Amino acid sequence: MTSPTQVVVLPANTPRSFYRDAGRIAAFRGAAGDGTAPAGGGYHPEDWVASTTARFQAAPAGLTVLPDGRPLTDAIAADPVGWLGADHVERHGADPAILVKLLDAGERLPLHVHPDGRFAASHLASPYGKAEAWVIVDAAPDAVVHLGFSRDVGSDELAGWVARQDVGEMLASTNRIPVRRGDAVFCPAGLPHAIGAGILLVEVQEPTDFSVLLEWTGFDLDGAAVGHLGLGFDEALRCVDRAAWSEARIRGLAAARPGSTTRPGVERLLPTAADGFFTAERLRPAPDAVLDPAFSVVVVTAGGGELSTGHEILPVRAGMTLLVPFGAGTCALRGRVEAVRLLR
Repeated sequence: MTSPTQVVVLPANTPRSFYRDAGRIAAFRGAAGDGTAPAGGGYHPEDWVASTTARFQAAPAGLTVLPDGRPLTDAIAADPVGWLGADHVERHGADPAILVKLLDAGERLPLHVHPDGRFAASHLASPYGKAEAWVIVDAAPDAVVHLGFSRDVGSDELAGWVARQDVGEMLASTNRIPVRRGDAVFCPAGLPHAIGAGILLVEVQEPTDFSVLLEWTGFDLDGAAVGHLGLGFDEALRCVDRAAWSEARIRGLAAARPGSTTRPGVERLLPTAADGFFTAERLRPAPDAVLDPAFSVVVVTAGGGELSTGHEILPVRAGMTLLVPFGAGTCALRGRVEAVRLLR
């Protein structure tokens, strides 16, 4: 049985979605050679890593099952302090309080928005909204994300765009942000956004599956029926940040804090605005990268090496996704390897 002192090598967990992948998750994971890669192509563009969050109104889709056959939710419920640590349990209960994904945009995602915690609490009976952040693993030369409106948009104007599915006007009113490998971008809840085609990224977010669709034409779903979280669009669109986001504000979402190398081999990736939701770190051993005890996900993005704990030494290579429980203790990543670590 999987113990909270063990680092867990996770297989792919790819629930069906409504937009296409391009096989990048299969190729990325296949490089690890550990048998965890899914089949590529089709409608499986997301790999939900160490997930205790289910698809909206579609449980158990999205939930991680450990190699011993137990749902991760059950394992944590049986020993929350071992998996999460006493301080975390005191703050959040038996809840990791984050969700991590690999995301392969085989096509541009539709323009959409996630509610913030206040809206989610009052309308969706949830303590979490869905702030998120993206760490770009690979990107086509012309890859972009759409992030926020570039001008103020009236409530009637937005409702009209959605009702008419006026995609051209909506996209023309957004900020187009070029991205490349290694970039990190924070996307606050409420901000309209769309990830462009040709991108493989690691996403960390609040642990919900709440999305309000502004666009659905050409995608494999009935957005008019399911795109409003059961609230109706008149109410759901109230969660949208319709204010103009200037270039300076947008730059602030993509800028790590000054002096972001917190200790040798560990670089903080996100601006301070993300601190209340999650942490993302880039690990580049120098000669090692020491990780403090915490429930975290480590995605190995390049090279190979080893992750050592007080209990084991685990060989790692690009394409692996690792669940590191609090009980594994202090860990050290060594070798010619690069990884991203996500934690609350």
